[in-house]
Amino acid sequence: MTEFSSVLLENAVNELARLPGIGRKTALRLSLFLLKEEVMRAEALAQAIVKLRNGIHFCPRCNNIADQDLCAICSNPRRDENTLCVVEDMRDVMAIEKTAAYNGLYHVLGGVINPIEGIGPNELTINKLIERFDHEKINELIFALPATVEGDTTGFYLFRQLKAKGCKITSIAKGVAIGDALEFADEVTLGRSMMNRIPFDAG
Repeated sequence: MTEFSSVLLENAVNELARLPGIGRKTALRLSLFLLKEEVMRAEALAQAIVKLRNGIHFCPRCNNIADQDLCAICSNPRRDENTLCVVEDMRDVMAIEKTAAYNGLYHVLGGVINPIEGIGPNELTINKLIERFDHEKINELIFALPATVEGDTTGFYLFRQLKAKGCKITSIAKGVAIGDALEFADEVTLGRSMMNRIPFDAG
């Protein structure tokens, strides 16, 4: 016995409810909305999702999402290739880009060091970051990591690994509240934190 009068509707609700932040009531509301729309609208959504899943990959240079061989930021000749900003994930790239306060390149770690959850340096793209110093002239490395114990631990680890490379190592100013993720900071605060970055203190 299905919860709804239609197995197809229940299947759609079940799949939508798998998405983060979407409960069954919201999933049902979205499913019924799509039923009322023209078929072309639902097909366009389905095609967009399939193309998103099959067409997007991780940039081999910075690990950001990309449609082409390199992401739009790495392939932009107007970006400052001598400045590199290290972030936890692609959402942080989007947050910083919204501020229009930074014109360098990025490196996406894919997380932060968290021994409790079994995430060590080898689970992140730290080795790829270190390798970039062999192929790129990086004058400044900016840590834009979360203001958490895990973010600080990751910053300290990176500092120890990279301090011998001879580049300037800075961190975004603490305009971002302790414990906050970058994606939730307002654009003005995050923009000022980028512009007023300070030397990284590993003490």
